[in-house]
Formats: sequence, structure tokens, C-alpha cells
Amino acid sequence: METHPVAEPIGGKPHASPNYMLIWLFLFILTVAEVLVAFVSHLPKTALILILLVLAVWKALLVALYYMHLKFEPKKLWIVAAAPLPLVLILVGTVLMESW
Repeated sequence: METHPVAEPIGGKPHASPNYMLIWLFLFILTVAEVLVAFVSHLPKTALILILLVLAVWKALLVALYYMHLKFEPKKLWIVAAAPLPLVLILVGTVLMESW
């Protein structure tokens, strides 16, 4: 069994390093799902866009939480990272309205 070294974030508590290969596998599976949904499915355009957006957000969260170590950081840093999200929602909403 593989042991993970203990990492210590700045101002945080020590934690075990994430299983990067497992996270990579999840990201790979989500990417394959995106490709299959985009090229194989015959869904309406709106449903296709929403499904792809959900998959992309899921992948972005995995990267932010584990590869950027946001999961192990203090809540103040979460606020800084989440501050631009309302602007992203406005942008995505505007683009979706343009496609209808």
C-alpha cells in the first residue's frame, strides 16, 4: 500500500496528499463523457449545452480542489477564489441567451 507524504498548507493544518492518479482518472472519464455527449448524442442544443457545462464545472472543481489544493486551504481563500463566479454565471447566461 502506498503512503502519501503529509503536506502542510500555509496557515492550515497538515493533511495527506490527495491520490492524484485517481483524480486524473476521474478527469479522464469526464473528458471521455464530454466527447461522447458532444459527438454521439442527438440531444437538443439546449440540453447538450447544459450537460457539457455541468461536466466542465465538475472537472474545474476537481482541478481547483485537488491540484490547486483549495480543499485544504482556509475559508478566506475560498472566498477569494469564488468571488469571480457571479461574473462567470452572467457571461454563461448571456452566451446561452444568444444561442436561443
